Amino acid sequence: MKRLVLISALAALAGCGTPQERCIAAATRDLRVVDRLTAEVQGNLDRGYALVEVEKTSLRWAVCQPGRPATATEAAQAPQMCMREHAYTVTEPRAINLADEQIKLDELKKKRAALAKASGPAVARCKLTHPK
Repeated sequence: MKRLVLISALAALAGCGTPQERCIAAATRDLRVVDRLTAEVQGNLDRGYALVEVEKTSLRWAVCQPGRPATATEAAQAPQMCMREHAYTVTEPRAINLADEQIKLDELKKKRAALAKASGPAVARCKLTHPK
């Protein structure tokens, strides 16, 4: 259910913005992905370890059958409880090879420079095609 709400909200937001803003966002999408990955790798290097999200489960008491009020022919019935699995996410530290992370960061910086150079003309076309 939460995913459906999130997808609906993202779909609504996708329609926001001027045509120029949407065009520029599409032209620089890969650049934003590389920027996010660069920030993540830089954070790993600064900390000395990576942070990984892990999904875990636990058992919780839940109402399996709701109670019923008394009627003219039947007595009231209490709710029935049972144990149900509950999923949750935790962030855990993970060891990393710092030399490999530095190589990854250097490659991401090279890729960002290439993407920035390539997206420049596309952004300019967006500004010409969709003036504000």
